[in-house]
Amino acid sequence: MALLETKNITIGFPSRHGMFVAVKNVSLAVDPGEILGIVGESGAGKSTVGNAIIALLEPPGEVIEGSVWFNGARIDNLSAEEKRLMRGKKIGMIFQDPQTSLDPLKTIRQQLVETIHLHLRLGKKGSNQRALELMKQVGIPEPQLRLDHYPHQFSGGIRECEACHAQTRSRRYRQWVYLPSC
Repeated sequence: MALLETKNITIGFPSRHGMFVAVKNVSLAVDPGEILGIVGESGAGKSTVGNAIIALLEPPGEVIEGSVWFNGARIDNLSAEEKRLMRGKKIGMIFQDPQTSLDPLKTIRQQLVETIHLHLRLGKKGSNQRALELMKQVGIPEPQLRLDHYPHQFSGGIRECEACHAQTRSRRYRQWVYLPSC
């Protein structure tokens, strides 16, 4: 059984001339531990599909046909509160623009410690130790020093790497939707 699955999802945007279909009949299945890449030109709908999967599709966009399943349960028909809880506990997304993934007014340490504390329930000292471990795991040079830097002090590639890998390791999600900028 697939951990994450879409069945013939069609995504549309209402316009003056009727419904504009942006994505039509997309089906995919991702098994536990599997990595799936979605490739296409800019504007082809890759991010739209990712947003639809985790219920972050901005109005007026809507899934007009099909369904989304996670761990054997249909999730596209959940209430707004159930979707919010699902995103907080079971599935997450790293957005393709690392500048929007990280708060420019907080240090990397502040952001990682906050996430670790919230999701792993570690105290301040444990959260700080875990943040340092994560920076080492993703290969950030001089991690003790770099933890106190702000996102703009990292190159784009390092920001994206840090945002993706550290956030995935700081939570206990079973599945991530990751839309890299390359």
